[in-house]
Amino acid sequence: MFQLGTHGFLLATLSLVPTRVFCSSAEVPDVPNIAAYFGTKTRYEEVKPNLLRDPLTVNTSVLRPPPGEFCTPVHVTAVIRHGSRYPTAKNIRRILTLSQLVQKDASRTSRGSIGWLQELRDRWEPWYTEDMDGQLVRKGRDDLQFLARRLATLFPSLLSKENVTKRRIRLATSSKHRCVSSVEAFQEGLKQHWGCHDDAPGYSHEVDDELMRFFERCRGYVEGVENNRTALLEVEKFKHGEEMEAVRRRMADKIGLSRHLLTPDLVEAAFFICSYELSIKSIHSPWCSLFDESDAKVLEYKSDLKQFWKRSHGHGITSLSSCPLFHHIFRTLDKAGRPRRSTEAGPEPASILVGHAETLLPLLSLLGLYKDQTLPTASNYHSQHGRSFRTSRIVPYAANLLFVLYDCQRGPRLQMLLNETPLRFPGLQAEDAPLYRDVRATYRHLLDGCDFHRECEGRVEGRGPNTEL
Repeated sequence: MFQLGTHGFLLATLSLVPTRVFCSSAEVPDVPNIAAYFGTKTRYEEVKPNLLRDPLTVNTSVLRPPPGEFCTPVHVTAVIRHGSRYPTAKNIRRILTLSQLVQKDASRTSRGSIGWLQELRDRWEPWYTEDMDGQLVRKGRDDLQFLARRLATLFPSLLSKENVTKRRIRLATSSKHRCVSSVEAFQEGLKQHWGCHDDAPGYSHEVDDELMRFFERCRGYVEGVENNRTALLEVEKFKHGEEMEAVRRRMADKIGLSRHLLTPDLVEAAFFICSYELSIKSIHSPWCSLFDESDAKVLEYKSDLKQFWKRSHGHGITSLSSCPLFHHIFRTLDKAGRPRRSTEAGPEPASILVGHAETLLPLLSLLGLYKDQTLPTASNYHSQHGRSFRTSRIVPYAANLLFVLYDCQRGPRLQMLLNETPLRFPGLQAEDAPLYRDVRATYRHLLDGCDFHRECEGRVEGRGPNTEL
């Protein structure tokens, strides 16, 4: 199969490396008790809380080829979401509207008129400006730099100093500025890890929207879902349903506003302020005190409904729009895993692809992941508390999906990790790293089909909810 290199004992060696321990007297910042429910606006640290004390903590035991089989990692493909960002212009406008409303119309005699509410009314100043419009923040650069350094520790032979300085690692990104800034930060992290800024000046990524923003090019998706009001009917029904109405009522009472002034969008804007102040500034905003955990779960579900019906299993065309990325990943793995002579150049050691939550969710759906037995709807909120489809856990800022290809004695094996945690392939639940040929057999229907032009340029009508795997 492969030529075993000088890193033949890599996994055995790594298993002896302890998790890095960071000793510091610094306190972990005060975190709101609703921080784990911010959906796609969740910090990566809510998924990996150990990173709050040491952002370079690495658990090498997540690499899990069969323990009795000699294996060496020969390639890793990483599909990564951009890091923490500013609000988009649309949400900044809502935040400014809400702030003006509270300062002008909130009652001064409502319960809670001291403490956090007084701070919110009298001292909190909106500092967001529309030109920020979704740009990467300093914390977002840190997200990607630290991720790069952790992955270099986890895969020292693939993200090696030599591979970095000789630019053997493929890097591609969406054209959006937050993604370009993220892939730059990732490269900076690799150079920091190896101390090789002078050996590899500048950046070496390419912009590839056909790969990382496939959803924009899929006519069936754009017309059938993105621009189709009925496609998100469940979201609209829940937005004006009894659970959201109860959250709106409680917030209006706490803040002393007439309920007719406080729209569902402004309720969500207040929730977003709490998330942005945490993810951007690492502070516990007074806006967080407007919501308890039950409120946060309702608002998370509203966000999850939107992502499910717009970006995931809700409509079949959504996952099929990711066919170009799916085929690219498997072509890369096939090339890395093909037999070669000892005189031939080695395979591409790593492929780093930076995009969006909208990039990852359709791909995860196409792979058959995070599909619960009962679809989430506006009417079944109370039966969905145990759902696996929680975007707060799946696609926080800097979310990452890794495909690790091993050269093993019985043949190549493939392991998948989501957010640096092992994730098993549907239908292959017995092993963390099944044989690559078995993975290809599982997805044979997609490898032989999943034609982007046919799926996306065909008839738009008739693309109802997806009830297939």
